[in-house]
Amino acid sequence: MATTPAVGAACLLAPGHPGRKADRSRASASATASARPLRRVVRGRCVAELSREGPAPRPPAPAQLAPPVVPGVLAPPRTEPARKPASTPPPIPDDLGLQPKELTNVRYLSFISHTGIAEDPISSTVVVATEDDAENLVVEQAKAEVTHNIVFVTGEASPYAKSGGLGDVCGSLPVALAARGHRVMVVMPRYLNGTNDKNYANAFYTAKHIKIPCFGGEHEVTFFHEYRDSVDWFKRTNIAVKWVFVDHPSYHRPGNLYGDKFGAFGDNQFRYTLLCYAACEAPLILELGGYIYGQNCMFVVNDWHASLVPVLLAAKYRPYGVYKDARSILVIHNLAHQGVEPASTYPDLGLPPEWYGALEWVFPEWARRHALDKGEAVNLLKGAVVTADRIVTVSKGYSWEVTTAEGGQGLDELLSSRKSVLNGIVNGIDINDWNPATDKFIPSHYSVDDLSGKAECKAALQKELGLPIRPDVPLIGFIGRLDYQKGIDLIKLIIPDLMQDDVQFVMLGSGDPDFEAWMRSTESYFKDKFRGWVGFSVPVSHRITAGCDILLMPSRFEPCGLNQLYAMHYGTVPVVHGTGGLRDTVENFNPFGDKGEQGTGWAFAPLTTENMLWTLRTAVSTYREHKSSWEGLMKRGMTKDFTWDHAAEQYEQIFQWAFIDKPYVK
Repeated sequence: MATTPAVGAACLLAPGHPGRKADRSRASASATASARPLRRVVRGRCVAELSREGPAPRPPAPAQLAPPVVPGVLAPPRTEPARKPASTPPPIPDDLGLQPKELTNVRYLSFISHTGIAEDPISSTVVVATEDDAENLVVEQAKAEVTHNIVFVTGEASPYAKSGGLGDVCGSLPVALAARGHRVMVVMPRYLNGTNDKNYANAFYTAKHIKIPCFGGEHEVTFFHEYRDSVDWFKRTNIAVKWVFVDHPSYHRPGNLYGDKFGAFGDNQFRYTLLCYAACEAPLILELGGYIYGQNCMFVVNDWHASLVPVLLAAKYRPYGVYKDARSILVIHNLAHQGVEPASTYPDLGLPPEWYGALEWVFPEWARRHALDKGEAVNLLKGAVVTADRIVTVSKGYSWEVTTAEGGQGLDELLSSRKSVLNGIVNGIDINDWNPATDKFIPSHYSVDDLSGKAECKAALQKELGLPIRPDVPLIGFIGRLDYQKGIDLIKLIIPDLMQDDVQFVMLGSGDPDFEAWMRSTESYFKDKFRGWVGFSVPVSHRITAGCDILLMPSRFEPCGLNQLYAMHYGTVPVVHGTGGLRDTVENFNPFGDKGEQGTGWAFAPLTTENMLWTLRTAVSTYREHKSSWEGLMKRGMTKDFTWDHAAEQYEQIFQWAFIDKPYVK
C-alpha cells in the first residue's frame, strides 16, 4: 500500500542546517558589576515580527495562505519560497547627538538564519563614544556553536500559567536557549479561568486551526501566538521566544490548571492529548514571523502532560516520512505524576492498536482496588520513556534515584534499561528576578563584595514579623508547601526542642489544613521565637530568603529544588536533607578541606528528627562562634553559578548527542 509522503496541514521540508560557530565571548560577572555606564548605547532590530509596533509584515504569497481545515494526515506537502534577507544593518539614529569623529568603536551584530529558509536578520548596533567606554562594554551573550529549532511542549510556563517548579523551568529555560541563538517555540494551553485571563492579553489569533481525531470524534483547536521580546539587563541582550497557545473549550473553566477544590479534572487525559497533537502540528503549519519551523525540530517534552508527543512522532508521523530528522527529549520534573488512566481509554488516544504496548501499564496486586481488578492501565509518561530519544531529569541525583525501587515510582526497571541516554541537569535561577543587588522586594541591596545590606534585611524582616530585632540571634526560615513530601511533620516534631535554644524561626506556606492550624497555634505559644505565615506571597518569600541566616529544607524527595539555590544566591546558608537535587547543589561544610574551608551548607542523611536537629544546632553553633567561617559559607554560596545560561549549555550537549544518534524509534 502506498504511503502518504508527508503529514501536516502545511508541511515544509526543511533542509539540514549547518552549524555556525559564534565568536562572541562571555563577560565575567565581576566585569559586568564593575563596568561603567555607557554614554551611548543603541540597539536596532530589523525583524518586523519582533514588535507588533514595528514595520508591517510582508503580505504572504498565495501559496502561503492558510489551507482549508483538514486533518494533518490528509494535506499534501508544499514548499515555501525564500525571501531575501535585509542587505544592511539599520542606520544609526540621528538623535544620539554624536559626530562621526566621536565614534571610535561601531559594531554590527547579526544573527543569521540557520535553516535553508532565508530570513531577515536580527541586528544589534552598539555605539560607544570613547575608547574607555569600549573597554567597559558588556560583552554579548555567548552563542551556541550549533543552533536548533526547539519546540518546548508543557502544561504550564511562567508568567502565563504556573502551579510549581515546572512553570518556572518552562518560563526560563526557553529564554536562556533563545539568548544563545536557538530558535525557540513554547507550546502550552491557553488557560482561561477568570483569574489569569489577562496573562494572554497580548496573544493574537493566528487564524490557524486544525481538527484532531481522538476520543471518538474530531475536535477543533485553534492557535494563539505572542512574540515576547524581553531583555536581559545584565547582558544587555534582547531575547525573543515564540509563545504558542493551544485554545480549546476544555481549557476554559474555573479552578487551577489541573483541577479545582473537588480534585483533578476528570478529562485531563483528553485536554493534554489535544495539546500533544497540536504541538506536533504547530511547527508544520504556523508561520511565525513569516517562516515555518518545518520538520527538523528538537521537541523538549515536559512531564506527563506532553508525553504523547514522542509517541505520536513514532506512530503517526515517521511512518509517513515526516519528522524523520526530528528528535525528542523527555524532561522528568516529578516522576510521581505519570498520567495513568484505565486501559479502556487507549482507543480514545487515536493511536494505532499495535502501539498499545508502549503505553501499557499494570498495577501491582497491592495497588488494585478489588480482587477482580486486573490493574490494567495506560501510562502516558511510560510511553515517552519508551519512545523519546533522550531522557533528562532536573538533577544528577534524581537521575540516579529514578532508577531505584524507592524513587522509581514503578518505572525504575524501564528507566534503568535506558540509563545510557538518561542524564541529569540542575535547574537554574532567573537572576533578573532573584538577585540581592537589584531585588525590588527587599529593603536593602547587597552583594558578595558588600554584605552590609543583608543585616539590614534581617532587621527589617524581624520588624515586619513582630519578632525582637536581635542581629546576634540566628533566624531560620522555611518556604514551601505544607505537605508530607516537604517534611513538615518532622519540623513539627523538632520545634518544641528547637525553641528551647536561642533562635528564631519563620515559615511561609500553605497546604494541609492540619499543618496550617499547627503553624498558627505554635506562633501563639512561642510569641518571641516563631512566626507562621499561612499562604504564599512572592514579595514575602524574597524578604525571607534575604533576611534569614539559615534555610531549612527537609524534603523526603526533591527532584531539584529551587529555594536552596535562591538561598545560596542571597547568602542564606541551606540546611537540607541530602536527596535528589538538594544533595547535588548543597556542598557540605568542611572546615579542614585540602584548600582550606569548603562547602556552602549542610546536607544531612538519613532523614530523621535526630539528624535534622543535630545539623541545625551545628549550623547555629557555627553562626555564633565562627563568624569568619560563616561569612565564607555565605560568599561561596553567592559565587556559585546556578544561572539558566549554565543549564542551557548542558542542554545543548544533550541536543548534540540526540542528533548524533538516529531516532530511537523509526
